[in-house]
Amino acid sequence: MAINTVKPGETRLGWIGTGVMGSSMAGHLMDAGFSMTVYNRTKEKAQALIDKGAKWADSPREVAEAADVIFTIVGFPEDVHEVILGEDGLLSGADSGAVIVDMTTSDPSLAVEIDEMAKEKGVHSIDAPVSGGDVGAKNAALSIMIGGEQDVVDTLNPCWEAMGKTIVYQGPAGSGQHTKMVNQTLIATNMIGVCEALLYGHKAGLDLPTVLKSVGSGAAGSWSLSNLGPRIMDNNFDPGFFVEHFIKDMGLALAEAKRMGLCLPGLALAHQLYLSVQAQGHGRDGTHALQLALANMAGVDWKKR
Repeated sequence: MAINTVKPGETRLGWIGTGVMGSSMAGHLMDAGFSMTVYNRTKEKAQALIDKGAKWADSPREVAEAADVIFTIVGFPEDVHEVILGEDGLLSGADSGAVIVDMTTSDPSLAVEIDEMAKEKGVHSIDAPVSGGDVGAKNAALSIMIGGEQDVVDTLNPCWEAMGKTIVYQGPAGSGQHTKMVNQTLIATNMIGVCEALLYGHKAGLDLPTVLKSVGSGAAGSWSLSNLGPRIMDNNFDPGFFVEHFIKDMGLALAEAKRMGLCLPGLALAHQLYLSVQAQGHGRDGTHALQLALANMAGVDWKKR
């Protein structure tokens, strides 16, 4: 299937999902000169983009009818299924030659299913989950992990470059999602270390910002420590990425691991700990709210320390 060259000012873009990350990402594409049609379940969350010049659509189907390339970044695999494969989804309105790019962290097998069904309609499908959270989205510095047909992926370079800094093609359909599972597995266990280390430092009576100066740039350093560590110290648990979505991601990775016959005990432990975070009422906080659950287990009131 041929694909037209993607150019600002010529290619019509569509966007579904204007949450914490999606709104910034779509905004960068508009800043790059692309026209945009948007849809979100809650219209108010798309208002900033509408004020910026985006057109509103009343359904995913209407977005597809108005766009050549449509991006989605929603919450859960069931949401992906609905907005792409549902009765009023993107595939019901997409023309032959259109491109659907799902940037949600979702089920690799669903990415393959979407690709197969899209091909039956002459539509291209790409799975391109991202890492970098709200900061990466705002700064157009995301890591984008991409699966699908490479010629289609390459044609979308003007879009990738408007949203991300690390753009890597991983392989055929589903490969982007599998790579994101690797990413989330790395983050999950690292967050345990970050939170437990800060809890230890506090209990030992250390000044945590001073501690961070020593450990943040050495072998113990990590993105989570440098970026989320200060938020934890400041009791700022606003979401760059929701706990409930991270639980979903870990569940997907564990299900894929089980299918492949892999035992991942560290990931399983992190999943259980994050279920505790959610049970304590922090499902809509950022992933670094793990600190609150671990502190509670240790008998420490972190916010009043």
